Amino acid sequence: MGYILDIRKELGHRPLIMASACVIFINEKNEILLQKRADNSFWGYPGGSMELGESFEECARREAQEESGLICEELEFFTDESGTQTHYIYPNGDEIYVAGIVYICRKYHGVLKIQEEEVLEQSFFSEKDLPENLNPLNERIIRSAFALMREC
Repeated sequence: MGYILDIRKELGHRPLIMASACVIFINEKNEILLQKRADNSFWGYPGGSMELGESFEECARREAQEESGLICEELEFFTDESGTQTHYIYPNGDEIYVAGIVYICRKYHGVLKIQEEEVLEQSFFSEKDLPENLNPLNERIIRSAFALMREC
């Protein structure tokens, strides 16, 4: 079912370094697409763990399309994430440290659709209308993306 799930069968809930890639979709109104996760009800951007043999860009494109229905036309490197601030324990007890790349995507197509196993709802948000319960792993980067848009 996936590389991380296979590892979990062997290691249980022990901490893992999870290679990942994520996408911040920005629409023409300078709003960011956020999704409410099914496992913890936090709002964050689409993304997930890398599969064997994938590049960061391939992972970002796959995860974004699976979770949102949107197809990235152009990806722009935004930032990397790693270290103690990426430590997270999922509600089921699985523990990770993320080592990943975050991309910005302004050119995309497709129709928004929800991956029901992982996403409860999704919507584009302006900076002033951000939901209260932002994913702690994503909040700093979301705010940095809005700061970048203010500078441009």
